[in-house]
Amino acid sequence: MRPTESFVGQPIRALQAMLRVIAEDDPSHPSLVPDGIYGPETMAAVSHFQRRHGLGVTGVTDLPTWETIVAHYHPALIRVTSAQPLDIILESGQVLCKGQCNPHVYLVQAMLAVLSEVYHSIPSPTHSGLLDDATSDAIAMLQSLSALPMTGEMDKVTWKHLALQYPLAATRSAPGR
Repeated sequence: MRPTESFVGQPIRALQAMLRVIAEDDPSHPSLVPDGIYGPETMAAVSHFQRRHGLGVTGVTDLPTWETIVAHYHPALIRVTSAQPLDIILESGQVLCKGQCNPHVYLVQAMLAVLSEVYHSIPSPTHSGLLDDATSDAIAMLQSLSALPMTGEMDKVTWKHLALQYPLAATRSAPGR
């Protein structure tokens, strides 16, 4: 899907792109290839949308139809695209050490718990927000598996390895897999 900015000055293509996202989110809507031409396929998709959303069925994109499409497009786009990434913010040179309590440690502990289900050599940490012995041991084992110095502390390099391993482990440990 091209960024919205690429459709500036191309309202038909923008309409088609929004209808395509809505169809990806709700397959009962017909899918449409954005070609910039308001032809029979676009009219049919607009008519279908109008019918489904209680608008006058004309196949023409009037202002109420446009506004309703936009209102359905934004939440649909969130549902069909990847989840918003989360960047942990460690200050330059900041290291989370044993004995520290920090909100980031909750994230680290949750991610290490998932890794421990897949990589049985990583012990499951506690869930306290405190970088305790169990959490430090789990971090040290992750560091060992990542060929990093085994400090048991969470620095930016260790975070990077944790963040790279977590999606793989989360996918493998998901229910039904």
